[in-house]
Amino acid sequence: MHIPAKVTVMGLGLFGGGLGAAEFFARRGSRVLVTDMKGEEALRPSIEKLNGLPIEYCLGEHRERDFAETDLVVASPAVPRTSPFLQTARKHGVPLETEISLFFKMCRAPIVGVTGSIGKTTTTSLIGAMLANGMRKVHVGGNIGRSLLSDAESIAPGDIVVLELSSFQLEWLGEAALSPAVAVVTNIHPNHLDRHGTMQNYIAAKRNIVSNQKPAGAAVLNLDDPEIRTWADGLRGECLCFSTVEEPRSGSFVRGGRIMLRRNGTETEIAEADCLRLPGRHNVANALAAVAACSVAGAAPAAMSKGLAQFEGIEHRLELVCRRNGVLYYNDSKATTPESAMAALDAFDSPIVLIAGGYDKKVPLDKFAEKVFRRARVAILLGKTADTLGRLLDQYSRDGFRWLRVQSLEEAVARAASLADSGDVVLLSPACASYDMFTNYEERGNKFKEMCRAL
Repeated sequence: MHIPAKVTVMGLGLFGGGLGAAEFFARRGSRVLVTDMKGEEALRPSIEKLNGLPIEYCLGEHRERDFAETDLVVASPAVPRTSPFLQTARKHGVPLETEISLFFKMCRAPIVGVTGSIGKTTTTSLIGAMLANGMRKVHVGGNIGRSLLSDAESIAPGDIVVLELSSFQLEWLGEAALSPAVAVVTNIHPNHLDRHGTMQNYIAAKRNIVSNQKPAGAAVLNLDDPEIRTWADGLRGECLCFSTVEEPRSGSFVRGGRIMLRRNGTETEIAEADCLRLPGRHNVANALAAVAACSVAGAAPAAMSKGLAQFEGIEHRLELVCRRNGVLYYNDSKATTPESAMAALDAFDSPIVLIAGGYDKKVPLDKFAEKVFRRARVAILLGKTADTLGRLLDQYSRDGFRWLRVQSLEEAVARAASLADSGDVVLLSPACASYDMFTNYEERGNKFKEMCRAL
């Protein structure tokens, strides 16, 4: 690609996209300016990774001239496309890109893209693990926390790339008319309505993962999701479905406790469903999605079976932290939506002491509150949504259930430890983002693990 003389990177962040773009262009001779509304202290982990590179910074503010007097603006997907600074760039004829759109344009290998409201990180990681048992070199990145932009030129056409794609990234990819060769959609539930405004806008952003696929492409869709199952009509390429309750004509399903694949008129047994180390029915659905995607990518059944049996899950997603006094402590900090936390509550048969609450993304919490009442013995609430959750839980009453409000995660862990009995599960599954108290869900999860291990 043509390397511009001057590049403005809007939004450095902490999850790799802005960092990847800044590093990519700085190493290729561009004059790179990074601009972010956050200050130096908040961005220190990313800035330290760029030490030694000739990069300028404008932190704590954006300046119009940085968007007008440049050759390219690379915006964080989290930046709304209606931003007045992006409007300035458009007014001056400056091209707009995102790290993920640049990677799509440069990557010569086929891309498996995974999206969904919950399960996309686990499914992305599982696909990567299963494909790694084959003969092709596998690259995993995207919204999962690692930019692959700096690797784009070295990724061979015979390799394969697996990317987690957020609704923000897909919104921008839709504008660039880009979709992955293989698109996997785990489910659709209300999320990020503080950004997208309406559920319809959120669905439209997610649907970009299939909207620009070519006839040679393939989509892997969740037949159990009433919205996603309608996407099968009008697809240009192959369609495989997965389901935990029915057998699709083409795709993956469970029969008699076995994970099965049906494709091109042939049925293949992949593995016993109980080979999965991950708790919860939702993880069976993630495994089915991964099997269907890997079959399109050319993985052999033996490689898929081995990957399913070996995969131990991802950090901050139903991660067993420790056992203390007969109590198991689980870190599910990545559960930033009500649906993901509801799935976590359903993953256990033991009594649950739940820690939940956090930043308010303007999504409904009614169903989550009902699930908490039905599945938890104690609910410990914190963060911006604690009062809302408390009011919702006040609608319910039964012997043995209680909820309480705390002011910090430290207090939540201490109260959970004092209230949990031997045989209980203490579960951090917030159902909300972390931004009101932590930089991100990773910091929240790491703090929780530190506190639990120190008990």
